[in-house]
Amino acid sequence: MRQVAAGPRPEVAEPAPWSFPEPSRATLPNGLRVRAFDMPGQHVLSIQLGIPAPLAGEPRDLEGVALIMVRCLDLGTQRHTADEMAELLARKGIALHSAIGERGVVVQVDTISRNLPAALDLLVECLTEATFPDAEVRREVRHRLADIGQDRADPGSLASLHFIETYFDQGDRASRPAGGSRETVSRISAQDVRDYHARVMHPDGATLAVAGDLTGIPWEELLERAFRSWPSNPDHRPAPAPRGLRAAHAGRIVLVDRPGAVQTELQVGGPGPGRSDELGWGPYQVLSFAVGGAPQARIDRVLREERGYTYGIRAGFRPRSHGGLFTALGSVRGEVTVEAVEALLQILDLQGEDLTDAELNHAAGYQARTAPGRFATCEAVAGEAVSLALDELDVDFVTRTVNQVRTLQPQVAREAWDRHRGAPWTVVLVGDAQHADGIRALGRGQVDVVAQPREPSASPSRTDDAGTLA
Repeated sequence: MRQVAAGPRPEVAEPAPWSFPEPSRATLPNGLRVRAFDMPGQHVLSIQLGIPAPLAGEPRDLEGVALIMVRCLDLGTQRHTADEMAELLARKGIALHSAIGERGVVVQVDTISRNLPAALDLLVECLTEATFPDAEVRREVRHRLADIGQDRADPGSLASLHFIETYFDQGDRASRPAGGSRETVSRISAQDVRDYHARVMHPDGATLAVAGDLTGIPWEELLERAFRSWPSNPDHRPAPAPRGLRAAHAGRIVLVDRPGAVQTELQVGGPGPGRSDELGWGPYQVLSFAVGGAPQARIDRVLREERGYTYGIRAGFRPRSHGGLFTALGSVRGEVTVEAVEALLQILDLQGEDLTDAELNHAAGYQARTAPGRFATCEAVAGEAVSLALDELDVDFVTRTVNQVRTLQPQVAREAWDRHRGAPWTVVLVGDAQHADGIRALGRGQVDVVAQPREPSASPSRTDDAGTLA
């Protein structure tokens, strides 16, 4: 075999600067803002509609009505029954999904390009002609009640429920589940859903993102034709988003007793920034990765690799409409609960100056280099555009953030970390109460032990996805 002399290894150059796709823009006659992203080669289009309808606008005694509304949106219209609508969507290869969030409602339609007109027509039919049949609403209410029982039985969901209840002020919508409680959901009728739909589902302030291969598609003409039957309501004013006020006594530890639990689920949180922070959002993406966003991050390096307490704990900054949070969540072996909580809080008590240049530069490099991959699909692009619009931000926010990450100086990241530290942590543990004395001995403040809530034994079986948490 002939030997080939090895030449010098090629140098791996830094990737070129990357920009989020720039959309074509339009505003339809009814006021709906459109962002169209031409992504050649992606023939399954993603159409996503963001409607500002913050959960704070739900009637207090009917919380959960927004979730029931979106689950029933395609379950019957003035022209089609639920079965007929399902058949139409399946025949045309159209997927329609809807969801709620803190800031509003998102309706997503995925379709191949040649079926775009049909997909838009069915979308608008659901927006303007949904009838919310009594039987369908009752069924979805039963599903949501089953979800609530499942959430109370699952340690991770239970920790999240107790966390928002402990961290946020009781008068703030953020302190209660996005999908409503057993008490409020059980009151919801079909008429309540119709009334809520009529009040919040308007194009005023809404944004529609269309992403995919738009070559040869007269998208603006198709959108104008489809949405002409969704009229503007100049008098409509969305409710303000919840402030996310922190409770006066949020800095404490709550231990939810699960006798005999072999693992302890934990969630730790404190104040964090929103995406409009003065230092920019880039430093917080880097900090999230460096502290708790990867197996080699500080938390897992200690709790998983060095001590074997956990399979993994993830942590990071979570922006909200007003401000945000830093949270860490995961599970640890029950017998090391006290040691794991102590170690985790010691890590989270770090000062900005404790973060090394090496770990910050590694985190920044990873975040900057993987950004193109995170937005490689039309679904991801349309979803980000709608999410930003609901936060009243434009898509250039992504490009600016990635550029900031790519050129980030470690000292800026250190300043960002210190900027939001100082308040005592909110700690929620779901595990055996036998650990309570050991947790108290850590001297980390008030420790409250509460019993795990019991759900009615006659709860129906779970048949749908659980409601999201605020």
